[in-house]
Amino acid sequence: MSDNPIVDEVLAAASAVRINGRARPGGGSPLAVVDPSTAAAFTEVGTGGRADATDALAAATSALPAWAATPVPARVAALRAIADDVEALAARPEWAALITRESGKRLAESTAELGLTVTYFRVMADLAERQGEQRLSVVPGHEHRVTARPVGVAVVLTPWNFPVSIPARKIAPALAAGCPVLFKPSELAPLSSLVLAALCERHLPEGVLNTVLGAPADVVEPWLSAPAVRAVSFTGSTRVGRLVAAQAAPRFLRTVMELGGCAPFIVLPDADPLAAAQTLLVAKYRNNGQSCIAANQILVAREVAADFTEAFTAATRALRVGAPTDPATDVGPLAPAGDPARMADLVGEAVARGARAVTPDVPVPAAGHYATPTVLLDAPVDCRAMTGEIFGPVAPVHVYDRLDEALALHHATGYGLAGYVCGTDLDAARAVAGRLHAGIVGINTGTPNTPWVPFGGLADSGIGYEGGQPGLEAFQTFLSVASRPVEA
Repeated sequence: MSDNPIVDEVLAAASAVRINGRARPGGGSPLAVVDPSTAAAFTEVGTGGRADATDALAAATSALPAWAATPVPARVAALRAIADDVEALAARPEWAALITRESGKRLAESTAELGLTVTYFRVMADLAERQGEQRLSVVPGHEHRVTARPVGVAVVLTPWNFPVSIPARKIAPALAAGCPVLFKPSELAPLSSLVLAALCERHLPEGVLNTVLGAPADVVEPWLSAPAVRAVSFTGSTRVGRLVAAQAAPRFLRTVMELGGCAPFIVLPDADPLAAAQTLLVAKYRNNGQSCIAANQILVAREVAADFTEAFTAATRALRVGAPTDPATDVGPLAPAGDPARMADLVGEAVARGARAVTPDVPVPAAGHYATPTVLLDAPVDCRAMTGEIFGPVAPVHVYDRLDEALALHHATGYGLAGYVCGTDLDAARAVAGRLHAGIVGINTGTPNTPWVPFGGLADSGIGYEGGQPGLEAFQTFLSVASRPVEA
């Protein structure tokens, strides 16, 4: 046991089905929860079946009228109470340790994820509180009043790589808007997400948040076909996103799809090469490289290429790969069991075609889902590491002579989620950022995202926005009423 009441409750329940504020046994098969640092299962959790999904749907549908009619101040108070509870529990070690044990991310990053979760709930509470009713006098003799209303029941489908903050990024605005939520967490890191669900339930009426982990055919399909469901927010691969979007399309559901990325990291000729290398360390190796906005294509101007690659390869060689609970670890294990082999395949293909691989001086642990951080110098522009989403600690580097050449490589991928630009002339760097096919760009920073700003992708990276005012409006419809007084 963890000596943390909510974590203990989730572990004791051993169920990924929570309906009307309570855990219950599900009708699905037990799921082993694996620690990627050892590749061994440390517990198992019961999953749900179609009957559980149907019960969750009924609970959310029943809760919709009352939650939609709940005054905004009451909804805001619930979100702030959730944020306070997350903050209090994050001050203890157990929840962060659970995130690390399931996902393989370093303990410091797990703690930071809980801090980000707090911010999502507080930001959405603030935005909902400020929104109010608009009263416009834009047509002579008429008054227009614009009010926000909840779109309906919202389905939230989340991945394993940020098992608490990504659910928070979706659940918080849905609750703030007045939408009950049907939540399906990831099978790779379910327990961390279930702690968030249990915590939220403390401050919500029964049925406003219901959680079922199970096979998509048993859970997602019946949810997306239900009349009360009017929105779906999904984060995951482009392949699965297309499947979800296809299910949502016949009913014209409001969709937010945050999908794969192939973020360019462009080092301009005037960049400080040492500072750019440090920025790339964060943008590439954060969360063990398993972030949708991780730097993917590293495109370096020839003028600074020698100094930059020397600094970055030296930093990569010095990385320590090991247990994510060890404060000295720089890169931990990858969550999916097959990802180390997938990384090796990407590296092998690039090397076979002429790339030079640079790896840490110390070998990775033999047990667990560990992958060797690798810099691919002289990476062929058409190798898979340069053209697709890596989602791991492999860093392909290409030296360019003309900026247009680098931008063409970026545009050819079809992705449009994130990008990075390093340069000392900020006006010039902003001009380059404006030419990227991306929803968010970091200039001289490896962490461009914040709950206060909209975040979303283009083309193969998805549709819709999370964070900021657009993140709240994703779960809202708007009623505009025009009135004109009747003259006596």
